[in-house]
Amino acid sequence: MNPYDPNTQPGVHLVAETLGVSEVSTLNTTYHLGSPLYHAATRMIGAAYELDERHDRVTVAAKDALRLLEPVGRGELGGARFSYAILRTAVPKLGELLTQQDRAYDQLVEAVSAYQRLQPSTQPSTAHAHEPHQERSSGRGDDWAIAGDRRLKALEAVEAGGLRFHQSAVYGYSYLSDSRGPHPAAPKVWPETVQRLVADGLLHPDTSESLYRPGQLLSLTPQGEAALREARTTAPRVAAALSRSNTPGNLGPVAVPVTVPVAGTANTASRSR
Repeated sequence: MNPYDPNTQPGVHLVAETLGVSEVSTLNTTYHLGSPLYHAATRMIGAAYELDERHDRVTVAAKDALRLLEPVGRGELGGARFSYAILRTAVPKLGELLTQQDRAYDQLVEAVSAYQRLQPSTQPSTAHAHEPHQERSSGRGDDWAIAGDRRLKALEAVEAGGLRFHQSAVYGYSYLSDSRGPHPAAPKVWPETVQRLVADGLLHPDTSESLYRPGQLLSLTPQGEAALREARTTAPRVAAALSRSNTPGNLGPVAVPVTVPVAGTANTASRSR
């Protein structure tokens, strides 16, 4: 699960959530120095920490402005000229920091997109296109969110309980958390997959809870329970069919070893044995 708090570290949280990683600062260490992916990862890491720094500055400036506004709001006008002078400086400073924060967020989104474009293709293989439990492409732009086994993994994760859907209060991006605690071995589920399954009527978010904290607990609808049962029944058959399709037997007659001696080769075969 994502170890970063989106309220204090929105930059590294966004990267970790988008890429499904638990450590952002070492992402570039897996690439050769000077390679395009190394440069893209380094730029993305820097942009993430830059956004976190801007977020910290905005938080401090907002607290200072609130501290100055509180006595004014109570009508305590002692030393008003001095207080207003400070306030006139604090408010524009906060506005400038917010502008810088927005710019840092845009730069991070651009850096993450550039890094993802350099990654090897994650499109599902053609073998998955014929899975019986997968619906035919609907022509929607988010069909990729349920491609392969993403649909099944998301349904199973919700069935296990504790999966919550969140939205960042600062930047509006979506992410998931497990209220049962960290489970490193749990399958990775994408927020986009959950959104698609909610739209398809397979998952239900508890809208009585806040999207920000604690997040909306997800549950299976009756249609979702039926889809999960069907997927579990179909998956072993699909795996077996794909396994058979990848064996040499489908490529032509299988060469069966025989014991009939062939002239000129008997001695060679004996030595081989």
